Amino acid sequence: MLLSSIRKLVEEKTGETDFSLEKPEVKGRGDFATNVAFLLAKKKKVSPMAAAEELAKELASSKLFQKVEVAQPGFINFYVSKDAAAKELQEVIKAGSKWGKSASMADAPRRRTDAPKRRKETVIVEYSSPNVAKPMHVGHLRSTIIGDALANIYEFLGYKVIRWNYIGDWGTQFGKLTAAYKMWGNKKELEAKPIETMLKLYVRFHEEAKKDQGLEKKGQEEFQKLEKGDKENKKFWEWFRRESLKDFNRLYKALDVKFDITAGESFYEKDLKPLIKRLEKSGVAKKSEGALIIPLDNVGLPPALIRKSDEATLYLTRDMANLEYRLKKHKPAKILYVVANEQTLHFSQLFAVTKIMGLTSVKAEHIKFGMVLGPDGKKFSTREGKTIILDDLINEAVKLARKTVQGKNPKLSSEEKDKIASVVGVGAIKYNDLSQNRVGDITFNWEKMLSITGNSAPYLQYTYARMKSILRKGRPNLPAGKAKFDVKHLGEADKQIVIQLSQFPEAVRRSAEEYLPNYLANYLYSLSQTVNAYYETNPVLQSESAVRAIRLNLIKAVAETLKNGLNLLGIHTLERM
Repeated sequence: MLLSSIRKLVEEKTGETDFSLEKPEVKGRGDFATNVAFLLAKKKKVSPMAAAEELAKELASSKLFQKVEVAQPGFINFYVSKDAAAKELQEVIKAGSKWGKSASMADAPRRRTDAPKRRKETVIVEYSSPNVAKPMHVGHLRSTIIGDALANIYEFLGYKVIRWNYIGDWGTQFGKLTAAYKMWGNKKELEAKPIETMLKLYVRFHEEAKKDQGLEKKGQEEFQKLEKGDKENKKFWEWFRRESLKDFNRLYKALDVKFDITAGESFYEKDLKPLIKRLEKSGVAKKSEGALIIPLDNVGLPPALIRKSDEATLYLTRDMANLEYRLKKHKPAKILYVVANEQTLHFSQLFAVTKIMGLTSVKAEHIKFGMVLGPDGKKFSTREGKTIILDDLINEAVKLARKTVQGKNPKLSSEEKDKIASVVGVGAIKYNDLSQNRVGDITFNWEKMLSITGNSAPYLQYTYARMKSILRKGRPNLPAGKAKFDVKHLGEADKQIVIQLSQFPEAVRRSAEEYLPNYLANYLYSLSQTVNAYYETNPVLQSESAVRAIRLNLIKAVAETLKNGLNLLGIHTLERM
């Protein structure tokens, strides 16, 4: 790969590894620029300009460069040679759907000490994690989309990825739901509309509890019965869980999201008593006002509550058991918890506790994200003030996309319109999230999301379809197999497309290393802008044969890269739009 070849050459000449190698923002300052001379200047005790000029002379003889220049106050600018660009284009064409896979976090410019260094190490990505007996809502969307993209990216880079859906299927809420069903439930109604009915029962319980304080205690008692293995309550719980999983899987199918393991909190229930006993015996856990805690004041955190005074366990307790199980069963190098910002304290406590327990063989990361906001900048909600149901959100996106398709291509069959609307609508939802930094809140703007001219999934999908249209028309002139063309016909505009293509592996690597899929999304948007501008000013099919061969190969490489990148984000492409 071109970028890695330049980096390797600079490393060999300097012995430095922690330097930047990037495309300059200002046009005319080279294809790539590096700050390595500043590092050398400190070691050699010379000015950055002197270090840069000395190194530039050594690098200028490489076949990678057309020329090497030095710019104040000590940057080195590289102008890639036509031969190097042609070789890179051939590599992209040859790699096809595997283009970018050779990017490695172990080869990162700023090496992270916690990054897995060897391929095939296991990375567990925990995401989505909805609660049983409640409909999935827009709040689950970010975890699902971000987690799925990160899992795709890590898998693409060669790591063994376990996609884990850790569902909320245990806790006091099931005691409340069971109590509500026993008091007001209707079997036929729940069988007909399970999720809607369970939600109504749960909401009613909380409304009635405001008037009758005894209901809270009743809910706790029903959950205690479940924990102790009461047959009737366990039967209700299994029923509620089964119906919820059916609904979750229907939505995951619509989003094209898959998991390797779906295991809820209940799975670890049998491990909790032995775990608590060990913690008490070792002195890690201490009693406090009838409850059991792990003091964390030495790391500036409030105590971790692992068992209530009524002996009920908590989410944190089950997460501790879950981590022990994962380490023993799967031996992961890294676990990514894709969970909202609101759970920062929980994970700070979990990670502190696991260190005390000696569970240090894994690097655990909380991949936090912000809220989903409506067009008005307020927390996304319906007129009644309740959370938007995910079902409704997907349906609305697809409906609006269908309307756009109808306006653009009314002659398409109804089946084709439905397929395009589904791909575009779901893609728009995903890209709206992934193109933004996950740490901040995101705003839903339907017009922006579904635009074919702005930074949106439809724009990228349309660009891909446009490239495929050109290739269909030019296919007789595009040699099969690897790219074949005369390098002397490679123009400057062509070379700049290749330069941008060479940055794809870096965008993939950086997205994985920093857990930020927006790096990849923004790269794809920039590539789409470049190729659309290129196509407008550099005719492909109308150019003479030698030039046409190069340009058709460029279009092919761009199309493949867009498809690869969008697929990593969980977004499908369309051959025609």
